[in-house]
Amino acid sequence: MSTIEESIDVNAPARKVYNQWTQFEEFPRFMVGVLEIRQLDDKRLHWRTNIGGKEKDFIVEITEQLPDERIAWRSRSGASHVGVVTFHALNDWQTRIMIQMEYEPEGIIENAGDALGFTTRRIENDLERFKEFIEARGSETGAWRGRIERGA
Repeated sequence: MSTIEESIDVNAPARKVYNQWTQFEEFPRFMVGVLEIRQLDDKRLHWRTNIGGKEKDFIVEITEQLPDERIAWRSRSGASHVGVVTFHALNDWQTRIMIQMEYEPEGIIENAGDALGFTTRRIENDLERFKEFIEARGSETGAWRGRIERGA
């Protein structure tokens, strides 16, 4: 398993940042290689990606979701990965987003890309694009304020 830990400070209130992050179907607007995300229900997402020229589909399950604090997930199909994104109010107008993710690269190309740091740089760049996206908007594109308790 490979581990990625990245963070970025966003010039927006934690509630706004969290609300936008819950709009998973908007991820293709700022995540390179994400072609489509469909929310199947409150806990499950179908992802369609194209990474390194290879298209993949997989299901992600949200294992914990606490408004304005954290969203944790794990893959239920496809490449094995787990992760958590947390939201930390630095003050009334700034939020630190922290991502921790473990994943299992598949095949020679993904393993080589991982060894060269491509995956980490992609996440860094995705976070930077999210920052630009949310800072440029006057409001979130939506919000989901529901809770998913770990183990529920």
